Amino acid sequence: MKKNKTRKIKPLLKILIGIDVLVAICFFLTYGPINYFRDFLITTAMTTKSHKYLARIFYSENIINEVLSNNYVAGFNEDTDASKVTVGKETTNYSSVYEKQILERDKDELYKLIEFKYNGYDVYLTAIYDPSRVKLATTRYIGYRGEYLVDMAKNYNAKVAINAGGFVDPGGEGNGGTPLGTVIEDGKIIWDSGNAVGGIAGFNKDNVLVLMNGTAKQAIDQGIRDAVQFGPFLIVNGKSANISGNGGWGINPRTVLAQRKDGIVLFLVIDGNGQNKYNWSGRGGVDMNGLIEILERYNAYNAVNMDGGASTTLVVEQKLYNKPCGYGLTGERALPNGWIVK
Repeated sequence: MKKNKTRKIKPLLKILIGIDVLVAICFFLTYGPINYFRDFLITTAMTTKSHKYLARIFYSENIINEVLSNNYVAGFNEDTDASKVTVGKETTNYSSVYEKQILERDKDELYKLIEFKYNGYDVYLTAIYDPSRVKLATTRYIGYRGEYLVDMAKNYNAKVAINAGGFVDPGGEGNGGTPLGTVIEDGKIIWDSGNAVGGIAGFNKDNVLVLMNGTAKQAIDQGIRDAVQFGPFLIVNGKSANISGNGGWGINPRTVLAQRKDGIVLFLVIDGNGQNKYNWSGRGGVDMNGLIEILERYNAYNAVNMDGGASTTLVVEQKLYNKPCGYGLTGERALPNGWIVK
């Protein structure tokens, strides 16, 4: 009889010890002397629309504010100097394997999709060789509801598309219809709410990507044809942003719009864990440091962070190409606009 009781107690004891160890590990990661996990959790949660509570469960507002103030991307005091970008000035002298990936191509190739892994996550880098073919697409129902990027791409007959600016998204349940900040399409201001974080980013009539701090009217006066307002700026005139900590945006799926000095446009999309909501690392992806590292490899001269997280989407030949982490059947979210290649 005693032996049977002992046999029953041992498995239970192992379970209790296992729970104690797990709790101790979680406590150490959350409140221990190593700040990486704390900063990761706070900056990742606080830059989402619907998961800020994850940070507030464990930390006070004072600690959250302290962490956010120590993790940031420093702003630039200069705008893009468009004269430094020479569209069409490519070379056949490859200074690195990354240059070869971009520049080795067929003459009639409009774009090239380069795929690789970064920290275990899927990266999609699209090089567009004719920047005049890069345009802004917007939802047909602006002010009311957004559209899936696949539908936007079909409506504009686009070859490639990525998501662009942000949108009003209360509780992470917005319908993508109300853009944040300035939206310029075909040289016209179609939206200007004045409530976005970041500067204006878009292409001028010479097909140069311009990153500027200013108003919608100033952008039009400078000849901007297509633009959204978002950020932060990551590289301006070949100078990378100064980043404190992880940049303050945590680790998430990312979308970046960039251009090289030779005029080649780069669409950079980095996936996370897709719709795997139970992955221990959350949505996954990269932080701002990781973005800049990738952009520097491929000689981006001007680069800006676009809306990310569940909005990060890549469409190729009018088909969804990446694995978005939204709640819909395909993971896509309805969006206000996107950058396309016509």
